[in-house]
Amino acid sequence: MPMVYLDHSATTPLDPEVLQAMMPYLTEEFGNASSVYGLGQRARQAIDEARDEVAAFYGVEAREVIFTSGGTEGDNFALRGVAYRNADRGRHVITSTIEHDAVLRTVESLERDGFEVTRLRVDRLGLVDPDALQAALRPDTVLVSIMHANNEVGTIEPIADLVAVTHEHSDAYFHTDAVQSTGKIATRMDELGVDLLSMSAHKLHGPKGVGCLVVRSGVRIEPLMLGGGHERNRRAGTENVAGIVGLAKAVSIAHRDMAENVGHLTSLRDRLLEGVRDRIPATEITGHPTKRLPHHASFLFQGVEGESLLLQLDMDGIAASSGSACTSGSLEPSHVILALGYPRERALGSLRLSVGKDNVDTDVDLVLERLPDMVARLRAMAPISAA
Repeated sequence: MPMVYLDHSATTPLDPEVLQAMMPYLTEEFGNASSVYGLGQRARQAIDEARDEVAAFYGVEAREVIFTSGGTEGDNFALRGVAYRNADRGRHVITSTIEHDAVLRTVESLERDGFEVTRLRVDRLGLVDPDALQAALRPDTVLVSIMHANNEVGTIEPIADLVAVTHEHSDAYFHTDAVQSTGKIATRMDELGVDLLSMSAHKLHGPKGVGCLVVRSGVRIEPLMLGGGHERNRRAGTENVAGIVGLAKAVSIAHRDMAENVGHLTSLRDRLLEGVRDRIPATEITGHPTKRLPHHASFLFQGVEGESLLLQLDMDGIAASSGSACTSGSLEPSHVILALGYPRERALGSLRLSVGKDNVDTDVDLVLERLPDMVARLRAMAPISAA
């Protein structure tokens, strides 16, 4: 049975065009971009051209793009780099309660180093209130980090409004984690107004292990990786030439096909949202009903453990994900779902279905056919209290 892949928020299959662009740099064009001879200089040219492509996509200068190993490094680089470099101006950082662990674990480390962190609560739909941000800003605030779109419930944050509040009432820099939004919705820096933006290639049909951090000129930031003078002395380490070329190609394809893809993804997403809700009693859609990523559908099922549901789906050849995680033998609910205000027992029944450009209507049909019986069977076997 062929797999129906509905977990594109976790990772995406490598686009054949991306692989084709990468292949020369995985084989005969293997040079180190720091080498002075021809093989190395061809690698350098490939990186320069990729940087230009990524910069154009985000509407920035090429020198503002720093290539990284992915979203986690980009988030760490932005938060730690800005906090430590600007500690002379203040030691206060603001973020939200629904950020990715790459941000949440990083601010925890900053707290251990003496920084103060304010974590803004969100409403039931996952939105950060600009007024709450304004109230949290202080003279010693050096950085605000709010994700562009949430990976678990798909809510798109009002980043432009949040940036406007930040820049109007403080000198703090604004960082956004755009790992989930890049390639799905508009992410130009001049439209969002952010000072720093992190992304990862494997979320938009690029290779794993590569991403970038976009840092506006003038932003004071400390390097995270130390060593050689790579990336204008901002990120040491021999460049992943094939990965960087693949990232740029993935971004180029996303830009070229975005309008067509958004229409296709939104159609599939809406069929999932409406079909699952209508066919399965005691089901709630999580996240914002309209301000959500075009490919993202997420649910809570009363009386069901999300992990058990994933196993049932996998047995039927359907790949999906849940916000819950099994840790030390106990099932723990998603911190995002809890932050929306749901009780623990309810939060355990989460399911995320994220479609991709290669999914078709029959994939949705299969889910709508199989999922109701799976939920009913699990409820009958091991009901969970919704209290």
